[in-house]
Amino acid sequence: MSERKTIPHSGRDQDELLGEMQDLRTEDARYREGRTWSLVYYVDPDHHSFLERAHNSFFSENGLNPMAFKSLKRMESEVVQMTASMLHGPDSAVGTMTSGGTESLLMAVKAMRDRARRHRPWVRRPNMVLPRTVHAAFDKAAHYFGVRARYVDVRGDLRADVRAMERAIDRNTILLVGSAPQYPHGVVDPIEELGALARRKKLPLHVDACFGGFMLPWLERLGHPVPLWDFRVPGVTSISADVHKYGYAAKGASTLLYRDMGYLKHQFFISTDWPGGIYASPSMPGTRPGGPIAAAWAAMQVMGEEGYLGLAETALETTRKLRDGIDAIPQLEVLGDFHCTSVTWGARGNAVDVYAVADLMAERSWSCDRQQRPPCIHLTVNANNAAVADLYLADLAECAARAAREPELAGEGEAAMYGMMAKVPLRGLVKHSVGKVMEAMYDGSTDMPDLSNLGDDPSAGPVLGFLNRHGARALIALDRLGSSVRSLRPGAGR
Repeated sequence: MSERKTIPHSGRDQDELLGEMQDLRTEDARYREGRTWSLVYYVDPDHHSFLERAHNSFFSENGLNPMAFKSLKRMESEVVQMTASMLHGPDSAVGTMTSGGTESLLMAVKAMRDRARRHRPWVRRPNMVLPRTVHAAFDKAAHYFGVRARYVDVRGDLRADVRAMERAIDRNTILLVGSAPQYPHGVVDPIEELGALARRKKLPLHVDACFGGFMLPWLERLGHPVPLWDFRVPGVTSISADVHKYGYAAKGASTLLYRDMGYLKHQFFISTDWPGGIYASPSMPGTRPGGPIAAAWAAMQVMGEEGYLGLAETALETTRKLRDGIDAIPQLEVLGDFHCTSVTWGARGNAVDVYAVADLMAERSWSCDRQQRPPCIHLTVNANNAAVADLYLADLAECAARAAREPELAGEGEAAMYGMMAKVPLRGLVKHSVGKVMEAMYDGSTDMPDLSNLGDDPSAGPVLGFLNRHGARALIALDRLGSSVRSLRPGAGR
């Protein structure tokens, strides 16, 4: 562990500090060059500079008290109104801004839990029914708010299995969830079918459009086939959509919209007995930074429909190029229907280890979002990626060919760690080992844990320790174990 930092005795020079901060970026993801496929939604230097100015104009203001900062309240209200209009919300539609998609999903679950307490007080052990592919923030919401998550496996096309979800509903169900699109594979769940189910069962339906809420409307306008998913579906009662993704606003800015106040009012928290006075908040935080609210409002105003359509068209064509190019690589295939501006690729059969290909791509300075069940790589496509799409495809073809020639790469580097984590059937062991990674990340040191060599530490947990001792043989053993488990499942081989 490095020496512990202390506040300097005397203040340092401002220009020196700003220079040092720029130096700290040298190993960060290179999003300005289009080499990232998530995390940052970058337009160009001019828009970036404009957002900085809009954000910094209100960086000291606090939306905790809308009476003190009426400017923030007005901008938040107009962001909600513009979003509701884009998503075909009724005149009664209401909502709030949040700090990001996770908070939006947390608040959607909390609101429906409290609504059930008000209208169905006999429900003591509430649950929500969700496709397996919904965002992990629903797991966090289940953990925080005591709402059991009843996950249902998706269909072969990776979309929600509505019939299976209906079978999972019981008298304690308080919420149904679908995604537009789901993040792992970029496909839109059958929201119209889910809406009909929600109405039939008299249940709220939340559509998580945090990822694609500010892209799908423009794709539809461009003539791209997009399944119906927004407030035009009668059973949809709430939608979350992030402005800091394809709305091209500053982090963190999301929206959570409800069909009417009858749903939103259950999101509020009000405390009346605190000696400090009456305390009321619309969402999770107390302090609500003004910068993200102002930048979200400014981004939507400066982009306009024409700006959004232009960026969407470029992202759409880039996505098509990537999908076609990846499908032409013998070892790889694209997963999921073409609904949104994202691409997910995996191995064609057992031609190659996906995580080994990702390691080779990372060596060429490409950021790789590794996923599991099945092993695959996710790309969120922005207009900013258009300039590097051909280079990405060329590098990917070379890396896939090398990984096929050298299968031993699957037992090396981060490929071994990711492969191990994905294949261990006892997920509690995986959770323990990931917990150890988190401890190493936040133990007070400024050093980053080496993901390719975590098992060296005796405290790393059984999964990483086993991998460190046995390497590729551990992965082969897990493959055999997985095959045995699958063969024992009811209906296997039918």
